[in-house]
Amino acid sequence: MPQSSVRRAAGAFALLVAAGALSSLPLASAYADPAPTNVTVNTRAGLATVADTALGVNHAIWDSELGTTAVSDLLGAAGVGMVRYPGGSYADIYHWQTHTAPGGYVAPNTDFDTFMAGARRTGAQPMIIANYGTGTAQEAADWVRYANITKGYHANYWTIGNENYGNGHYGTAWEADDHADKSPKQYAEEVVAYSKAMKAVDPNIKVGAVLTTPANWPDALVGAGDAGSWNQVVLSIAGPSIDFVDLHWYPGGNGEADALTKPGQIDDIMYMVRDQLARYAGANPGRIGISLTETNVGVGPNTQPGALFLAQTYSGMLENGVFTVDWWDVHNGIGTVSTVAGQTDYGDFGMLSSGNCTADNTVCEPAKNTPFAPYHALKLMHSFAHPGDQLIRAGTDNPLVAAHAARRANGDLTVLLVNMDPANSHAVKIAYDGYTPSSAAPTVESLLNGAGGIASAQSGTAAAQTLAPYSLTVLTLHPATSQANAPKAPGRPSASAITDRTATLTWPASQAGVKYEVYRQVGARSEQLGETTSTTFTAGNLTPGTRYTVNIVARDGSGRASWSSPPLTFATGAPATSTCGIRFADTNDWGNGYVGNIDITNTGTAAISNWTLTFTWPTGWQSLSSGWNGTWTQTGATVRVTPADFNRDLAPGASTSVGFVGAYNGPNIPPAAFTLNGNVCSVG
Repeated sequence: MPQSSVRRAAGAFALLVAAGALSSLPLASAYADPAPTNVTVNTRAGLATVADTALGVNHAIWDSELGTTAVSDLLGAAGVGMVRYPGGSYADIYHWQTHTAPGGYVAPNTDFDTFMAGARRTGAQPMIIANYGTGTAQEAADWVRYANITKGYHANYWTIGNENYGNGHYGTAWEADDHADKSPKQYAEEVVAYSKAMKAVDPNIKVGAVLTTPANWPDALVGAGDAGSWNQVVLSIAGPSIDFVDLHWYPGGNGEADALTKPGQIDDIMYMVRDQLARYAGANPGRIGISLTETNVGVGPNTQPGALFLAQTYSGMLENGVFTVDWWDVHNGIGTVSTVAGQTDYGDFGMLSSGNCTADNTVCEPAKNTPFAPYHALKLMHSFAHPGDQLIRAGTDNPLVAAHAARRANGDLTVLLVNMDPANSHAVKIAYDGYTPSSAAPTVESLLNGAGGIASAQSGTAAAQTLAPYSLTVLTLHPATSQANAPKAPGRPSASAITDRTATLTWPASQAGVKYEVYRQVGARSEQLGETTSTTFTAGNLTPGTRYTVNIVARDGSGRASWSSPPLTFATGAPATSTCGIRFADTNDWGNGYVGNIDITNTGTAAISNWTLTFTWPTGWQSLSSGWNGTWTQTGATVRVTPADFNRDLAPGASTSVGFVGAYNGPNIPPAAFTLNGNVCSVG
C-alpha cells in the first residue's frame, strides 16, 4: 500500500498525493574526506539533448498568484520552459468553460486566459491537463478549439487526466473518476476517444497518457479482471493514439540523507519505461516522448534537501531524454514546520512562499513570492543546461558527491557538482575524457545551504574545486582550442540482430572522410568496442542478459573528434539454443516484492545431476527473501539455487520448478540470463 502525503495549498484546500512508500539504500553518513573526490567528465559518453521545455513547474487554479507579473518574471528568470495547468488532481474536477472545480477552490479573478498570459510572459509552453475524471472528450476538444483556433495560443501538449490509477481501482482513491468502470482498459479506451476528438480540431497537438512510475505504487499490480498492469493495458490499447506518456515521482525517504539517494534510481526507472513502451505501445515506440510532470522531495521541501533533490532529479531525467520535468509546484502553503540543516523548513511543497502562517499563527512564512531553495536550484539548472545542449556522462567515486555535465554548441562545457554532505566540505579533482579545458579560471556559480540566491565568481581551476557542505556548484569552462572544424556528430545508432553475444549497430553518417569510433558507457568511463569507416559495426564478445549503452564518435584525418552521437541502450538476451531452458515468471507482485517462478528444463541429450542454477540481479535495488524446492543463497548480486533431494536429477527433456520471494526497493528489472552448471540457458 502506498503512503499518502498532503499537498497543502494556500487557502482552505488540499490535494492528496500517492507516493510509494518504498525504502532505498541508506546514504553513507557524513564524513570528512581523507582524500579528494575524483570526478570524471566524459564527452565520449553522450546522453540526451536538452529540450526547450526541459525546466518546468506546476501552476494551479487555486493559486491567487496565477499569471501575475511578479510570478511570471520569477519563472522566466529561472528559465522555465513549460508550465503545467490546472494543477494536479484538480484537473479531474476542473471545467475550463465555467472555470469551476466542484468540491474544490478556484482563485477569484483568474481563468485559463490568465494562466496563458502568465505562461507567455514567462516564455514557457503550456502543459494542459484535460479533465478525464469528471469531463468528456467533447469538453477537451472544445478546449483545444478555444486555445488554438479561437485564441491562437499554440498549446501543443495535452495530458488526459492526472493520477487516474488513484481512482480506487487498486484500493486507494484520491482521484475523481465518474466512470462506472475504473479499470486501465476503460481509461485507455477513453484516451483513444479523447485523442481522436482533440486532434480532429488541431492535428498538430501532442496527446499524453498517464502511466505509473516503475517501482512506485501501483506499478506492477494487476487489478481484478485486468489483463495486466496499468502500464501494460494502457499502452497496449492507447499506444498508437498518443504522442507521449506522463509520469509522477514522489519517492519520499526516511530522512534527508535517504531522500537524496532516490535520484540514483532514475536510470533504471527510465530503462523500464522505455522497455514497456517497446513491449506494449505498438509500432515505432521511439516516437513516444516521456514527461515527468510532478516531482518533489519527501523531506525538507523548501530548504537545501529540496534544492539538491531538484538538481539531481532534473539532471537525471533530462539525461534520459525526458522532455520536461515539472516541479510540484509554484505555491502550495505552509505545512509541518521543522529545522533542516540549521534552516527553517515550512513543509511547503511550493517553489515560492505563499506568505501564510500555521493555524495557531505561531510561525509564518516569509513574504509572499519569496523564493525557497528549490527555486534557486532551478535557476542554477538554467545556468547548467541550456536548450540544445548535449548532456554527457559524469560520475564520482564518492556517494556523497554527484556530478553531471553538458556540452554547448560553442564548445563550452558546464559541470554540475552536488555535495550531499550536510556537515563537510569536499575537495574534488576533475578529469576530462575527450575534452581539454582552457587554463583560465572557470566561472563558478554556487548555491550554499541557507543562501538567499546564487553566488558567482571565478575561482579554482577546471581540475580542482572545493565544494561547501550541502551545496550545488556549476562550473562553466571554455575549450583550450577551437572546435569549429570538428566533424559533425553521427546520428543516433540503432541495434539489430541482437543475440546473447553480438549486436549489429547502424547509425546515420557524419560526413565523408571520417572514421567512426564505437564506445560503450561503463559508469562515467567509455570502453572502445572498435572502429570502422562504415556506418555499421558488429559488436562481439558481449555478455548474455546485459544492458549496454553505446555512442558513436566521428574522427577526421586531422584527429579532430565530433560530439558524441545520442546514446543507444539495448540488452543482450539468452542463447537461442542450449542444453538447458528457463521459463521465468513474476506470478504475484505487491509493489515492493513478488513471487518468482523458474521452470528449469534439461534440453540436452545427457542427464543432469546435482545442478546449480545461477542468476544475477540487474540492479542494486533487488534481493532474495526466501525460496523453495531447493536451497537458495545470495552473495552480492548473485543468486544461487541447488536442488532438493526430489529434483536433484534431470533426465533429457525433464523439468522442475523452483520458486522464490524477491524484494525490491527500486525498479524491479527481471533477470535475463541464467546459467545451469555453468552453461548459459535459453529463456522462453
